[in-house]
Order: sequence, then C-alpha cells, then structure tokens
Amino acid sequence: MDYDRFINSKIKNVKPSGIRKFFDIASEMENVISLSVGEPDFKTPWHIRQAGIESLEKGKTFYSPNRGFTALREEICTYFKRRFDVEYQPDTDVLVTVGGSEAIDAALRVVLEEGDEVLIPEPSFVCYEPLSALADGKAVIIETKAENDFRLTPEEIEEKVTDRTKMLILPYPNNPTGASMSREDYEAIAKVIEKHDLLVLSDEIYAELAYGGRKPVSFASIEGMKERTIVVSGFSKTFAMTGWRLGYALGPAEIIAQMTKLHQYGIMSAPTTAQYAAIEALKNGDADIEHMRSQYDMRRRYIVKSFNDMGLTCFEPLGAFYVFPCIKSTGLSSEEFAEKLLYSKSVAVVPGNAFGESGEGFVRVSYSYSVAHIKEAIKRIKEFLEELS
Repeated sequence: MDYDRFINSKIKNVKPSGIRKFFDIASEMENVISLSVGEPDFKTPWHIRQAGIESLEKGKTFYSPNRGFTALREEICTYFKRRFDVEYQPDTDVLVTVGGSEAIDAALRVVLEEGDEVLIPEPSFVCYEPLSALADGKAVIIETKAENDFRLTPEEIEEKVTDRTKMLILPYPNNPTGASMSREDYEAIAKVIEKHDLLVLSDEIYAELAYGGRKPVSFASIEGMKERTIVVSGFSKTFAMTGWRLGYALGPAEIIAQMTKLHQYGIMSAPTTAQYAAIEALKNGDADIEHMRSQYDMRRRYIVKSFNDMGLTCFEPLGAFYVFPCIKSTGLSSEEFAEKLLYSKSVAVVPGNAFGESGEGFVRVSYSYSVAHIKEAIKRIKEFLEELS
C-alpha cells in the first residue's frame, strides 16, 4: 500500500531531531558517557514528589479545568511577580500546558498564518523552525555570531525584517550555546520590535539558570513589551521535573484565550498529578532553585576551563546548562567530530549543526550531569584530541 499519498507533505518535510540521533545511537552502546541530553541529573525534590504522591493517595485523579487548576495559575502569577517583577492575571493571562513545547506549538499555530514570517535566531533549539512550518509560517533565520557570544543584536533583526514579519522568537538563555541576554540587550532590541510592530515568543524555560551574578530577566519586564510578548516556561529545568511534562504560557488575554481553544481540542488539560506537584514547587521551591543553580555553576566553570585548556575555544556561557566549544581546529565537521568521539571514546555530544547551519564547527555539551560523569567525559575527550593530533 502506498502510504506516501496519505501523509501530509509538511510533516514529511520536517527532519528528525539531530539531538535524538546521537542519543539513540549512544543508548545502544555500552559504557557510553553521554553529555548529549539537556536533562537535570537531580531527582525532583522530595517535597515536590510528595505533593504529587499525596494527590494520588487522596484520589485527586480527575481532569483539571482546561487552563489548569486555579491554584496553580495563581501560584504561577505570584512566582512571576516575585522572581521577575511582572504581573499577570490568573483568570485570563495563563495557560498550563503539557510541557513548554506544547505552549510553543500553540503560540505559533494561533499567531501565524500562511506566508507570515517568524524570525528565529540560530543556533537555537530544534523545534522552532519545524513548528513554524507546520503552522504555515515561514522561518527566517538570524545567524548569531560566536564573536558576540551568540547574543542577538538590533542590527541583526533589522537586516531580516520585512513587511511579512509577524513574530520574533527569543530563545534566551539559549539552548545550545548557553548565551544569555542582559536587560540592556533586551532594551536595545525592544526598540526594533516596537518600531516594526512585532509579537515576541520568549522561551524562558532556562530563565532561572543565570550565572555570573546576573539576576534572571524576563523579556516581558522590559517597558512596553509585556503586551507584545508570549512567555513560555515550565518546570522541567528549574525544578528537575522533566518527566512530569508540565509547562505554561503567559501573555495577553486575547492570545491566551485562542491558545486555550487549541489546547481544549488537542490536549484538554495538563496532567492532574503534575499540577499538584507544581503548586508545591512554586510555593516552597526557591531554595531548590538556588541549590541546583549553584551546582550547575560549579560544573559550568569547570567544563569551560577544561575545554579551553585542551584547545577547544569555549566562550563563557551565562545561562542554561550547556557549553558550545568550537571544534574547527580539529579539521573535522561537527558531525564527524561527534561520530568519531562516540565510536572511539564512547562519549556522546551533539553536533552544532543540529541547531542550525550557524552551529557548524561547534558541538553542544550539556553539564546537567554529575561531576564524576563530566570529569570522565573530559578525560576521554582530551585523549581523543591527543590521538587526533
């Protein structure tokens, strides 16, 4: 039977995730040290797990309202006011989703129409371009530069804006580079966004993982930008809750209402148990955030120094839990480097070009793993480089 004629051409044209490719190969091998997946090595803190367990024990296993439990939406708004100094209304401005990824998908599908252009800085997370295409939008890539620590500049936006541009995606702190934007950086690009009357999808899933003495900044906190911004975030990275699959969107009530309709028909509601756990995380999890961030910061400093010491130039990332060392000095492409390293030393990293063409010549390395895990990987990478030379 010819199934090809039954399958939507848009989904056929979407490439599989380059992140998963090397992870899947590594999972079939023995003694592999993987630095390829951005998943915290911490277990979800006990008091958060306990809240989820208690909800099950009390039989709280029914659907929640479409937007999420009122108590959770209230806590999200309280948390955002406390941590980022931005005020939202729980009844109109919040949608609880199945992970941050659903929120990104819903925002793009609600905003974009056929031919609308969406600006996407790269290197960046793998989902933005395919999800834009599936929403009938046209992705316009902005290549950020290593010499500028992969930050986005007003000039780079101006070069790509056309009369069809509708939205800018702001993926900071950035996956895969670890790049971060300061308040001053945001204020500079806000002027361009206002000038061209654009919407912004600000993916702030890593916002709490800010280093170097920087206070986390939400783009919605910039003057005049809250009304133009859909903030996407969640619990996976901040509270080590990847498997709970819970995220949220914050934004103008009119847009959140349309996203809620899509959520109603495609999802219905986010997992009930995860929502009870998330309420506890937001109420009593600030100390957990600080503890995990301090551990990541220690690993960050160690791994950046290690790569620079072995000759793989690595700028100092100030967000998320990734480093993006340059491997051009080896003479290998990103995929060649990752493949040879995996098969010769059983260390898995992700080729930089999995995150866009501007990522060629780099690899993404996650330091969300234990110190012992990282140290062994660094030892093997150093041996690999010595054997190459």
